[in-house]
Amino acid sequence: MSQESLLVKTLENELQKYNGVFREVADTTMNNDVSNYPIFVAYQKSVEIGISLISREQANTFWSYNISTLEEFVTKNIIPNEGLENFKQIYKDPNKFICLFIIEDKGAAFIFYPYK
Repeated sequence: MSQESLLVKTLENELQKYNGVFREVADTTMNNDVSNYPIFVAYQKSVEIGISLISREQANTFWSYNISTLEEFVTKNIIPNEGLENFKQIYKDPNKFICLFIIEDKGAAFIFYPYK
């Protein structure tokens, strides 16, 4: 199994395991008018975006997860202002999908993973 497919497999397993946690945090983020665009950040090395949700050291997981928002991504220029409308168009319904920003050695990417 390649390193990339191993990363994907571990991520899928953890997303299934923590599906309810992600759903609850996303709902809280939207219901408390924090943001209509919750974004979860998955990473292995320390990042400075979002609020820690699951620490891989404490939870004994392969990935750590933070909760962030589209607004923070714009403020930190991860999504530039000129890309904001484009991102909103591709952003999937947060009541049905986990928006995940995955940071790994080869780069970073957004994925949308369906809630169970």
